[in-house]
Amino acid sequence: MSAVVAHRRAAERAGRRCSTVACVLHAAGRVLARHPDANAAIRGRGRPRIARYPTVNAKVALDKRLNGQRVVLAALLTGVHRSSLEQIQDELEYWRRGDPDRMPEFAGLRKMQRMPWPLRSWANSSAVSSLRRRPRTMGTFALTSLAHRPVNGFHSFGGTTITLGVGQTTERPVVRDGVLGSAPVMQLNLAFDHRVIDGAHAADVLTEIKEALEGFAAPADGGGAARERPLPGKGAR
Repeated sequence: MSAVVAHRRAAERAGRRCSTVACVLHAAGRVLARHPDANAAIRGRGRPRIARYPTVNAKVALDKRLNGQRVVLAALLTGVHRSSLEQIQDELEYWRRGDPDRMPEFAGLRKMQRMPWPLRSWANSSAVSSLRRRPRTMGTFALTSLAHRPVNGFHSFGGTTITLGVGQTTERPVVRDGVLGSAPVMQLNLAFDHRVIDGAHAADVLTEIKEALEGFAAPADGGGAARERPLPGKGAR
């Protein structure tokens, strides 16, 4: 993670925030755009259908309070495969700082909380059952970070074909060219849905994300494909 840490420190000196999660999303979005079979969703049991998506949408788990209760909510970042690092960070900040009791993105969830349990369960199932709507409700891949705690390896399932788990970045002993030294290391974890892709393909995806982080470079223009867009809650849908 030396390249990521160096980029984050440079951003901090320039007065900008740049989180590890933003860097992982930036790298993963571009990798998954090259792997449409992994940027996919499945529905059905007897005769399941698989949909593959051209757009990479990230679902990021949030530790929040809603109506006084601690809950896990999800931030949806659309088109991360063509977003600049700065755009990704701005969106993460919007979701991180927002109050779920007031944010328009969670209006439907607040309404569901007031429903009787059977109706709430039906409404939730209906929201995620459509493969066409799935990228706008569930994202096309998920990410959970536990790096705020001394956690390295863990696996979670975000309801998507690929779920990434981000652990803490710590200085650890490493051997380079036969010489013992130290470097910032992060354990990147991946869970995958075996009904959609096999282990070899999942290994390809994880390896490419790892390599993108080890050689991390985020052009100021997002790599020539970035686009300006309003933040969620300010016109973006």
